[in-house]
Amino acid sequence: MTLRLTTFLRALAALLVLAGPAMAQDSPGPLRIEITDGVIEPLPFAVPTFVARNAAAEGLAQDITRVIAADLANTGLFREIPQEAHVARIGSFDAPVQFSDWKAINAQALITGSVLAEGDGRIVVQFRLYDVFSEAPLGDGLQFAGTAEGWRRMAHKVADAAYSRITGEDPYFDSRVTFVSELGPKDARQKRIGVMDYDGANVTYLTSSDAIVLAPRFSPDGSRIIYTGYESGFPRVTVIDVATLQKTTVGGVDQNMSFAPRFSPDGGRVVYSAEVSGNTDLYVLDLASGQTSRLTDAPSIETAPSFSPDGTRIVFESDRSGAPQLYIMPARGGEGQRISFGEGRYGTPVWSPKGDYIAFTKQNAGRFHIGVMRTDGSEERLLTGAFLDEGPTWAPNGRVVMFTRETSGATGAPALYTVDITGRNLQRAATPAAASDPSWGPLLR
Repeated sequence: MTLRLTTFLRALAALLVLAGPAMAQDSPGPLRIEITDGVIEPLPFAVPTFVARNAAAEGLAQDITRVIAADLANTGLFREIPQEAHVARIGSFDAPVQFSDWKAINAQALITGSVLAEGDGRIVVQFRLYDVFSEAPLGDGLQFAGTAEGWRRMAHKVADAAYSRITGEDPYFDSRVTFVSELGPKDARQKRIGVMDYDGANVTYLTSSDAIVLAPRFSPDGSRIIYTGYESGFPRVTVIDVATLQKTTVGGVDQNMSFAPRFSPDGGRVVYSAEVSGNTDLYVLDLASGQTSRLTDAPSIETAPSFSPDGTRIVFESDRSGAPQLYIMPARGGEGQRISFGEGRYGTPVWSPKGDYIAFTKQNAGRFHIGVMRTDGSEERLLTGAFLDEGPTWAPNGRVVMFTRETSGATGAPALYTVDITGRNLQRAATPAAASDPSWGPLLR
């Protein structure tokens, strides 16, 4: 490992200042990152168009290359050196790399690859990642195979591998997001549940716009989505199978409102809010047995529950102190411990997949913020601030948050945004129309 790349890796930690120590990588050299504070310039990388091994792969090779470059550049950690600045071309995936050509344009990382289109509609993608200044590969080359229709997934897999090898962080590009697609004016919005790739591609819709739908949330394995639906005219917790679109209503009875549901980490339980006899408390439902247990019993409003990754605790929102604040309690119920003590109102907490942080919405002094804090309430950090930012959801690697932002005015429409946990890389997410209530699903397998 060269001093130059090692220096970058140490500085890269500045963009991950809130992260814990990264895991060791499988590439040669000391790639374990120690987190420090600071700001760095993005790492310059080059990704020449992947080599098409036959004529049928030419278009796919170009498309795959562009998606890989976009994935990495959109993190804010990497800067692509445009192809028109390259002084060399990769004509053969198996030919030795002339590293002097890439040093000449100050590329620090180089990604090369090839695409083969087979006659049965399948494609094979190979790639290698190089540290230009040490003139050595970072780990072994990898190969992915799949259908031509699934070429975007293979591009995301290549980008995930490169991202993880350089940063030491878990990947997140090969994942999906469920959200509420919104059409029409504010006073007559039509809403339906959509699912898309993390970058906005391959959108499908799971429900019609005949009834209001709110807050869809993926199951841990991504096969189901739970949401609050008004199909009966009354808010009820509903589970929909992503593949078959079969719906099942769970929790409560017809005369009780149930809402704000989330799955447990094992997918076997659902925690949600229910209004019974004028009081809103938290309940948990065992999906196998159908047994429901009440977790809270207070005159205050308890809502927006979220399990810890190990399933032992629940963070939730309560106004028992006079204004909405965040509390943590055992997953079996019991006394809640308050963890938010700053000025303003706190809500919509969600536990990071890594278990180290809780993301939340904060309202203070006429503005809404997306923030994160440690699970004991320490190290509160506001990542955004706007007219209306709300409803955070974590990327599978626990280092990026997606949320809803809505602009002011009668024509203001909600949109999805992402921000990393340093607050330094705010970007609008691509959606075909106005969108809200995102839930980031697991890494696809």
